[in-house]
Amino acid sequence: MKDLLGLMGKAKEMQAKFQAMQDEIATLEASGQAGGGLVNVTLTGKFEMKSLKIDPSLFKEEDVEILEDLVLAAHNDAKTKVEQIMQEKTKALTAGLPIPPGMKLPF
Repeated sequence: MKDLLGLMGKAKEMQAKFQAMQDEIATLEASGQAGGGLVNVTLTGKFEMKSLKIDPSLFKEEDVEILEDLVLAAHNDAKTKVEQIMQEKTKALTAGLPIPPGMKLPF
C-alpha cells in the first residue's frame, strides 16, 4: 500500500512537471528560413505562425511559385525546430521513466 501511495505521489508530481513543460513550450519561438534567408518564418510552440519576412527582391510576378515554395520551406523548417525543442524538453523530463518506444509526450 505504501508503494501505491508513493506511485500516486510521483504521478501527481510528473503531471505538474508536464503542465509546466507545456506552459514553457507554449511560450517558445523558433525561426526557419529558406532561399538562403530570403524568406523567414517564426512559429510559436503551438505551431502558430508569428511572423513572416520576405525579401523584396522576390516580389516579381514571374517568381510567385518560387516565393510560395520558399514560404512553405521556411514554415516547415521552423516547425521542425519547434518539434526538436519539444522532444528535447520531453526527453529531459522523462529521463529514467520506462516509456514505451513511439509514445509521444506531452499527450
